[in-house]
Amino acid sequence: MDMQAPQHRFVTGKLGYLAPSGHRPYQYMTPPPAGAAWHNTEYEQRACRIVNARHVAASLSLENNGFELLDRPSKVSDFNDAAQVQGVYYRELEQLALELTGGLRAQVFDHQLRQREAGRPALGFGREAASTTPAALGRVHNDYTESSGPRRARQLMPDMAQDHPFLILNFWRPVDYAALDTPLALCDPRSFPMQDWACADLIYPDRKGEIYLGRHAPGHHWYYYPAMTPREMLVFVSFDSRLDSTVRMTPHCAFDDPTAPDDAPPRRSIEARCLVVLD
Repeated sequence: MDMQAPQHRFVTGKLGYLAPSGHRPYQYMTPPPAGAAWHNTEYEQRACRIVNARHVAASLSLENNGFELLDRPSKVSDFNDAAQVQGVYYRELEQLALELTGGLRAQVFDHQLRQREAGRPALGFGREAASTTPAALGRVHNDYTESSGPRRARQLMPDMAQDHPFLILNFWRPVDYAALDTPLALCDPRSFPMQDWACADLIYPDRKGEIYLGRHAPGHHWYYYPAMTPREMLVFVSFDSRLDSTVRMTPHCAFDDPTAPDDAPPRRSIEARCLVVLD
């Protein structure tokens, strides 16, 4: 495989948008009860222009565009070791979050390892199987809504979240090898108005969460960083409590890169979410 960073300016990739419907979407995150469907939604695969952000990386920033690529190797030697991830990686990310934002406190509160399925079947919600390892998530979405973002912050830092603005950041990186076959696409939030979001329920055995699913519109501006290596990391805004911020949440979606080599290994990645309380 040629491991050099691709020089193309953009690709045309298919992104999974929520199809129009008259009901509130839901998605089970574990096998549903007998007779129940995993979800009640339909998605449409839209061909989108996705810009190679490596050519314009200097013009993109967390503050102005909602995402940024960092050269930030980790001291973690095995991301499958949950104790090592929680003991080492969480501390690395909390320190980085404070450096990036000038925040008062930072707390990483969860992480998720994902493994692209062998054979690269059609991308879905990453959960419609009994596998213990979630797959790549091929739906345009944001992890928090106007309701679930503040609720999560109050659960984590009840002493501060009521009185301070806050961010929830997502840190995403490939593990073990470069992400060639199924990279992460990110949309500039300034091109994605609130009317293009739909609230959706995520149903767990003991609770119900809420996220946004994206509806298609022609003005969305998508980017990706091809051939990301494990020493590189994406940071992007999952939620910003400040109503005057222009990058309050960053739409994102995995997609099959049409330029990926035929022998590209299935993408493996880790994502971690971090609450940052601001001054």
